[in-house]
Amino acid sequence: MNRATLRVWDDDACRRVHETSLALLASTGVDMKDDRARELCAAAGARVDGRRILLPAALVEQALESAPRAWTLRPRGGDTAPLELRDGAGHFGSGPDCLYVADPDTGERRRARLTDVEAAARVAEALPNIDFAMSMALPEDVANEVVDVTQFAAMLRGTRKPIVVSSPFGGETLYTMREMAAACGEASSFACLAMSSPPLQLDDVCCSKALACADLDVPLVLAPSVSAGAQGPASLTACVAVANAEVLAGLVVHQLGKAGAPFVMGVGTGVMNMQSAVEVYNSPGVFLGNQAQLDVIRWYGLPSWHYAGHSDSKSLDEQWALELGISTLMGALSRATLLHDVGYLESGLQSALEGLVLGDEVVGYARALLGELRVDDEALALAEVEAVGPGGNHLGTKMTRRHFRDFWRASLIDQNTCDRWSAAGGTSLLERVRARLAEIRTADSAFALDDETRRRIDALAAGCVKA
Repeated sequence: MNRATLRVWDDDACRRVHETSLALLASTGVDMKDDRARELCAAAGARVDGRRILLPAALVEQALESAPRAWTLRPRGGDTAPLELRDGAGHFGSGPDCLYVADPDTGERRRARLTDVEAAARVAEALPNIDFAMSMALPEDVANEVVDVTQFAAMLRGTRKPIVVSSPFGGETLYTMREMAAACGEASSFACLAMSSPPLQLDDVCCSKALACADLDVPLVLAPSVSAGAQGPASLTACVAVANAEVLAGLVVHQLGKAGAPFVMGVGTGVMNMQSAVEVYNSPGVFLGNQAQLDVIRWYGLPSWHYAGHSDSKSLDEQWALELGISTLMGALSRATLLHDVGYLESGLQSALEGLVLGDEVVGYARALLGELRVDDEALALAEVEAVGPGGNHLGTKMTRRHFRDFWRASLIDQNTCDRWSAAGGTSLLERVRARLAEIRTADSAFALDDETRRRIDALAAGCVKA
């Protein structure tokens, strides 16, 4: 297919990185901090040295072979299409658990509250190019021991779209979340994000999530976070090899839990700003390293997890708009399966509903860019060109009337003449974004859970006791 895409590494480079990851797993191993995960690995032929697990290549290759190449994540009603978890699908969503939010009424940076979680879900529900929802906020007004299920209940109230949860706890609460999702119409409507602990560690939370996801057939999204010069060598290539080794180790645990359980392989190659000690989101090195890791994932043929729609800016300024645009286009061109963090500010510490709104616009732009550019008789339109001839125009032809709506048209990005822009109020992009957000927030919600379902999910959340 003739289409725009990104690629850093060819198959030979991907193979060499894979072989390096296998060598790390076999000779250096990973620190695995979960008893059951270690036992499963040992029973499958791994060598155990305390908490250190050394994984033979054959065990890794077996896990890669058994992981499915496609899975379906369903909505809980509405017009949203199911999400195909496969290579190249290109679904966009918000991000998880920011400590701070940009208040949509005052613009102030403040601590996140539970109402922010439901508000973000409602905005995601209204935006056609936002395909899945995450919490966007880690609420300070919720008891820590129930924060994950309480967030989940708020998202279920706000949207019917698929959800990706990110819990600070192990996998035990996923069983309750599955009941909550079933009560809202579709048990198979969410996935779970887990992260490895660089360098070369899988903590008990990660392993517990992996095994619970496998048991429930909840798609596990496993992502690394190796930073060049910090948790990894000052080499993007080496960081990708280390990150890949961590995720492969998690895949082994997951597939030993249940062969054929759904798995999404994440990227996470960081570059710390050594002057500020900030793990930035929008460095060229981050984009380059993550794309290289995506090339390896595509070489495996697995679904992938990547980033889009984020900024390192602290406010909704020119840097925010620039970086949101860059990261969305880079994410789209990567052809990853799930692209998260649309709406992030401040290197992942802050979220903004305005970011979701502008992100929706830019995702639409990006999707138009991703379309196939065919080279066939119809697309070449030789007869059309010959019929109009030299000096003519195509404004009144049947072909133009038939196809002019095929081209992307802006909603928030201004493409008018200066006179028309001025007559319409001469608004800035941010003013138009905020006006659109106000329309969404004040409009009647597209859906609401009935009272019985609300009571059911609230009761399940309240009764969820951590082991």
